[in-house]
Amino acid sequence: MPILVNAENNERDALLAFLDAQRGALRRAARGLTDEQAAAHPSPSTMALGGLVKHAARCEHHWVQVILLGGPQPEWAGSEGDRNDEFQLLPGERLSDLLAELEAEGQATRAAVTALPSLDVAVPLPEAPWFPKDAKRSARWILLNLIGEQARHAGHADIIRESLDGAVAFDLLAQEQQDQQG
Repeated sequence: MPILVNAENNERDALLAFLDAQRGALRRAARGLTDEQAAAHPSPSTMALGGLVKHAARCEHHWVQVILLGGPQPEWAGSEGDRNDEFQLLPGERLSDLLAELEAEGQATRAAVTALPSLDVAVPLPEAPWFPKDAKRSARWILLNLIGEQARHAGHADIIRESLDGAVAFDLLAQEQQDQQG
């Protein structure tokens, strides 16, 4: 993706800038879609573009607000069986609300990370079969993990979007830049 992330003078700002850029790529993939399009499954995957936006926002919330800061598990976290719903735009959900949630989580992440005394702050990883027992990771690792998560799902979103209406990431970026200039 031809996004030139700003050159930052410190590691914290650089990581936040790269996370912002990946979040922006996901947001752009949803640009101009209706709720019906955002709920569609144009590929063999069960993922919907609106569901990817929801998942990305909630994944970021979980890693930063719950794991890094030790906040409470939100009500929407649900159970393992509900995880597939996270990749769907469910009845009553609106893409515009989920995009607002993604934006709000980005602002909350920036505030939380900016307030940390250091990116070396380490917290226990959640219990999961894919994490070593009693492992800890730094805020730096959490940010890098989130950048990877957002990038992966932005790629999924690009494929879904192109399958929906033929729009490709380069064109959506050009439209966004044109709107910002005009």
